[in-house]
Amino acid sequence: MDIEIAAKQLEALGNPTRLQLYRALVRAGDAGLPVGRLQQRLGIAASTLSHHLHRLILTGLVSQERQTTTLICRANYPVMNNLVGFLVDECCVDAGCETSEADSAA
Repeated sequence: MDIEIAAKQLEALGNPTRLQLYRALVRAGDAGLPVGRLQQRLGIAASTLSHHLHRLILTGLVSQERQTTTLICRANYPVMNNLVGFLVDECCVDAGCETSEADSAA
């Protein structure tokens, strides 16, 4: 994953409202949530929700689909998994594979 893309996604999630919004969409699963229901859950103005959704959409973390008159928002799970993978893929790489004596005794 490109480090610039990861930085933009993490920056978008660094806002408490956007993080709360994103978590609500992740919890909703593949069905997603209508914009109106998201607004009710978060208790924020429609214009504020629109602003935060736009930032998440620009980074690819969220997608929207119109179903007749309803706008459905969904977490983009492949993008989320790529970001999480980027963060943990190289966990402890520089530490080596040695185990300490305390780990061996346990």
